[in-house]
Amino acid sequence: MESKKIGFIGTGVMGASIVKHLLNAGHNVTIYTRTKSKAAELIASGAKWANTPAEASKDQHIIFTMVGYPKDVEEVYSGNEGIFSTANKDAIVVDMTTSEPTLAKKLYAQAKDIGLHSIDAPVSGGDVGAKNGTLSLMIGGDFDIYEKMKPIFEIFGQNIVYQGEAGSGQHAKMCNQIAIASGMIGVCESIAYGLKAGLSMDDVLRSITAGAAGSWSLSNLAPRILKDDLDPGFFIKHIIKDMKIALDEAERMNLQLPGLALAKSMYDKLLAEGYGDNGTQALIKYYK
Repeated sequence: MESKKIGFIGTGVMGASIVKHLLNAGHNVTIYTRTKSKAAELIASGAKWANTPAEASKDQHIIFTMVGYPKDVEEVYSGNEGIFSTANKDAIVVDMTTSEPTLAKKLYAQAKDIGLHSIDAPVSGGDVGAKNGTLSLMIGGDFDIYEKMKPIFEIFGQNIVYQGEAGSGQHAKMCNQIAIASGMIGVCESIAYGLKAGLSMDDVLRSITAGAAGSWSLSNLAPRILKDDLDPGFFIKHIIKDMKIALDEAERMNLQLPGLALAKSMYDKLLAEGYGDNGTQALIKYYK
């Protein structure tokens, strides 16, 4: 594959691993994140540092963004030092932030007006998937741009599915987050029950992960819970943001999601108790 000039804005838990994969594949990557010290390892690995999103976007073929909240997405694209102020005509901008479908449509229209191509490409798989290059990507936007980007996506993703027009990737990610947030209740209640019954949960997991109860969360996060490892593959404060987006979108569609509303209320309680920077598996603390 021909080497591409890539800007990457937001090198957090997952973004840093994605940048490493892009560098290892021979691409020239310029990065921007709010705290430069946190990007030291990537810079040592060959990434170039930019002082603003605008600087990171100038003269790039592709610009990725992976930030925290919808307001952050708007800032890095449309702010005074944003991507849209410097990106070259025909560059492809790819937002991998889990964000609002309506915002994805807005960015698509804004990009088109200035000669850029925009797709929404939220991911699933957590820190493990990012490190292993096995992320699932949900793509919204023009199909021809998806096809052009697919070889790049395959560098760090394994399950790459085109979902439809702009915003469709974000809607698909909401489906993913709904299943994760509500499913984590089941994982934690299973562990709480098994421990209370005096079982060896390591043995229980050997049985139930291979059966009908099996899930990514049960296989990857339940063992962390048993080790009291609450480090984030995905932050509680971010899953709460995603649940709010999903509930707001559901309200617009006149759809009730009582399971998701319950999960959000439980995570809100943990956020108030100071667990916002822990991983979603910290929901186990609700039962202790």
